[in-house]
Amino acid sequence: MNPFTERVIQIVKAIPAGKVMTYGQIAKEAGSPRGARQVVRILHTMSAKHNLPWHRVINIKGEIAIPDEESAYSQRAMLEVEGVHFRPNGLVDLKKSRYIPDINDVDII
Repeated sequence: MNPFTERVIQIVKAIPAGKVMTYGQIAKEAGSPRGARQVVRILHTMSAKHNLPWHRVINIKGEIAIPDEESAYSQRAMLEVEGVHFRPNGLVDLKKSRYIPDINDVDII
């Protein structure tokens, strides 16, 4: 497994319940600021194998970016159960729910 993939997995595992991160934010934290699409690929292929809380990852607009309506509904339901704040327009309130990892957290860096 390459170092970027390993870092993405560590970062996603570190997102606490009730918080979210964006694909781009994870890519940047993992060392590849332009690697948001790679994060999508990693989540798609490795979430089950590594038991990743994939539902805590959204796009930069605060949208659930799953095209399948049933899966998007499930993701929103999981986030709501965890206490993630949604705005009236259906977007995640990033001011209240975005997770900012502690840069001193050795497990993430």
